[in-house]
Amino acid sequence: MKVSQKIILSILLLLTLVVGYFSIEFIHGFSSAKQSSTVKKVEPKSIPTTLNVALIGSDARSKDENGRSDSLLVAQYNQKTQQAKLISIMRDSYVDIPGYGMNKINAAYSYGGVDLLNQTLKENFKFEAPYYASITFQDFIDCVNELFPGGVKIDAEKSLDLDGVYINKGEQVMDGNTLLQYARFREDKEGDFGRIRRQQQVIKAISQQLKDVTSIFKLPKAVGKLLGSIQTNLPESVLLDCGMDFLKDNNKKIDTLSVPVDGSWDFNDNTPSGSVLELDLTKNQEAIKKFLNN
Repeated sequence: MKVSQKIILSILLLLTLVVGYFSIEFIHGFSSAKQSSTVKKVEPKSIPTTLNVALIGSDARSKDENGRSDSLLVAQYNQKTQQAKLISIMRDSYVDIPGYGMNKINAAYSYGGVDLLNQTLKENFKFEAPYYASITFQDFIDCVNELFPGGVKIDAEKSLDLDGVYINKGEQVMDGNTLLQYARFREDKEGDFGRIRRQQQVIKAISQQLKDVTSIFKLPKAVGKLLGSIQTNLPESVLLDCGMDFLKDNNKKIDTLSVPVDGSWDFNDNTPSGSVLELDLTKNQEAIKKFLNN
């Protein structure tokens, strides 16, 4: 056998082993976390180039309940340009939930799931997120620990204490539970404003460190576990394609917007829903439209 043929065979063998490894690890992760779900998937051919996806962190304690959307973000991803944008909506935003009246926006998911949440977004902010992905606290913790067994590097902006987790200010490495508590903390004067800033910081840290070459061999199992843990109406193939397209370019960044925007809200602690943020909807609608279409 010629030397060139041996080289080609060696390369093919290596590729086969790598693909086989990735496939086995993906299936292992997916099988270990796979939930029974009656969610109907959208047909891939009907999905547009630009996706608006509601990302829901749910406080549900079981798979049979929605829980409240403890964190609510809307990601826009352009499959052609691989441009990612992220809108964080404060959970205490006081909005009109169709059929239920005025309440905090995080109640919409609990009352009527993703359909009512999407109606609420359309009614109040004039944009839609027809696709969604929701994950419980515990599944978030498990996925982070699977992908980053050594922890996620992050620069904590302040010292804090939540649910028995103590975090000191400064650069450090956090496991899944610590990272979750850091992102959820709002027991200070900033409240939700500081909370969504830290959520965005956590998402950026995870997405950036996923691009680290040392994570390549951990990625298939972790992605499989993530896809098996989330509830979504997007086909797994679409999520994989979008994720891999974004991760393969180290120069890609995530643009962010926080809602309500500056100067568009008032604090009110005298409502049937407790303390809320009353919004100037017009200002927020204009800011969102400019952000998404820019």
